[in-house]
Amino acid sequence: MLKVNEQTKTDPLLEEITDYVLNKDITSTEAYTTARYVLLDTLGGGILALSYPECTKLLGPVVPGTIVPHGTRVPGTSHVLDPVQGAFNIGTMIRWLDYNDTWLAAEWGHPSDNLGGILAVADYISQIRVAKGQPPLLVDDVLEMMIKAHEIQGVLALENSLNRVGLDHVLFVKVATTAVVTKMLGGGREEINNALSNAWIDNSSLRTYRHAPNTGSRKSWAAGDATSRAVFLSLLAIKGEMGYPSALTAPDWGFQDVLFNKQTLTLARPLDSYVMENVLFKVSYPAEFHAQTAAEAAIELHPKVKDRLNEIDRIEITTHESAIRIIDKKGPLNNPADRDHCLQYITAIGLLKGDITAEDYEDEAAADPVIDMLRDIMIVTENKEYTKDYLDPNKRSIANAVQVHFKDGTSTEKVECEYPLGHRFRREEAFPKIIAKFSSNLSTHYTEKQRKKIEEVCLYDDKIRSMHVNEFMELFV
Repeated sequence: MLKVNEQTKTDPLLEEITDYVLNKDITSTEAYTTARYVLLDTLGGGILALSYPECTKLLGPVVPGTIVPHGTRVPGTSHVLDPVQGAFNIGTMIRWLDYNDTWLAAEWGHPSDNLGGILAVADYISQIRVAKGQPPLLVDDVLEMMIKAHEIQGVLALENSLNRVGLDHVLFVKVATTAVVTKMLGGGREEINNALSNAWIDNSSLRTYRHAPNTGSRKSWAAGDATSRAVFLSLLAIKGEMGYPSALTAPDWGFQDVLFNKQTLTLARPLDSYVMENVLFKVSYPAEFHAQTAAEAAIELHPKVKDRLNEIDRIEITTHESAIRIIDKKGPLNNPADRDHCLQYITAIGLLKGDITAEDYEDEAAADPVIDMLRDIMIVTENKEYTKDYLDPNKRSIANAVQVHFKDGTSTEKVECEYPLGHRFRREEAFPKIIAKFSSNLSTHYTEKQRKKIEEVCLYDDKIRSMHVNEFMELFV
């Protein structure tokens, strides 16, 4: 059949995202309040990551000694970078420890990853504006773009499962960051559509580095890579680089046919502020989110098992299907990235120590033979109701239950936890602990004087929202 080379209309999904970014007013007070906590929690996690040389070795300019006038400042460092590399640096920091917000649906991910690009571009734009005698962006502008990036990534994730076709969720980070950053840079409908189309047809990372037998540290910089690529594509669009109207739907060569198993991409609900309002905070433990409630259950059981470890016959973990597919692992765990994505390892640490910290994934801690002894006697099974409630948009539970059985025939109670601390149903309980976590993370890097200076601004909604972005970034240098 003869194929006619005719220009097509822009894919409706691209247009819908562009319309949202350009025209939607965010009126939800809850979304803005939550976004402020996400901003603090995300930056705090990034500051904590600076304690880890495996993270800091990746930071800085591509070419040592590069000087960028009005460049992006990287919090907690002396680096001043172009916004593309700045986005990679900030994005890598904030994702390194897997200790910030999470979104769970047909696809999983961390919408705060978009902050790498948003904050890098906001600082860059603000400094240029100040140099020209123009007003800089406000932190309130950053919060609005965070809400919109959360929404784009999260609503795409509701019914479009990248993991089912072997692709990594950071593609949605690239798409969401591209949309909002192009708007921030002054782009209109044409530029945003063009940039978005390039984001969809750009390289899509495989999930290889998130799963056995190849789990590795790329999972900690993959989002930094995605958000920096988004900034690059946005800058090209602002220069007038063309787009590809049917990037998603073109027969044979579009994203849907080539990479999405000929499925149609959908937006499951109108774009507003649903995702920010429902996002999950990782408050207590730096562990993959599907294991958070297992961690809570294990830690609750710790006092009842800590003196009877050699008497344990088996440990039963009841969970939901996504947890089994992602983090149910047997056999050797090769590195920290492998361990913090293992349901059994996380549960073992909780039972053994009564707490879980980032250090528990390092080689020295993992050398304790008791951990693998406990892992070897764990049985993981799915509870269909847990899986159903996990997918229910009105519940979005992440349920796990843990029960320990002893060799003498006795057992602990079965400790069930449906909603982790940080879930919307436990949000008020979580907020004070998010602030405590933020302060603790700042203390790992800053003097007490500077920590207090940061907190004097960041802990108050009216102060932080009206602050200039360039001044806000200076607090963290």
